[in-house]
Amino acid sequence: MNIARSRRSRLAFLARIARREMRHLRLTDQRLFGKPFTLEQAASLENDLDLGERVDAFVSRFGRLQDTVGDKLLPQYLAAVGETMGAMIDNLTRAEKLGLIESADLWIELRNMRNLMIHEYIEDPKVLVGALNRAHEHVEMLVSDAVRILEDLEGRGWISGA
Repeated sequence: MNIARSRRSRLAFLARIARREMRHLRLTDQRLFGKPFTLEQAASLENDLDLGERVDAFVSRFGRLQDTVGDKLLPQYLAAVGETMGAMIDNLTRAEKLGLIESADLWIELRNMRNLMIHEYIEDPKVLVGALNRAHEHVEMLVSDAVRILEDLEGRGWISGA
């Protein structure tokens, strides 16, 4: 199947962005999670600027990778292969059936986790700690799912490798 040059260009752009976001998320993940994030750390966020910035970077990068892959790259991929694009849950479900992502349900759960990390940051340290640790546990799944989509695109000759 041949795809239009404009779609190929958009896919290549999104692939470059996704690769950069994966690298940045992994680096921030390593800097924040030498061990599980604790309630004591959450309590110190207002006074520990370095830790606060690492938490902010992790939450931002985690969400950004989800948005790039789930909201941008995946719909473009589905359109390129002739699939019908739909609501995010429909796109994720289709991607799971195609073997591109591990679990649509887990993607939705992690999207909700991101919202908890953002909105509960100030309100409830216990919720923040749980959400941060749960997100950390799934960084490699998000990255693996993104890589799987990129590898499929590379295999089709629609984008070049990293």
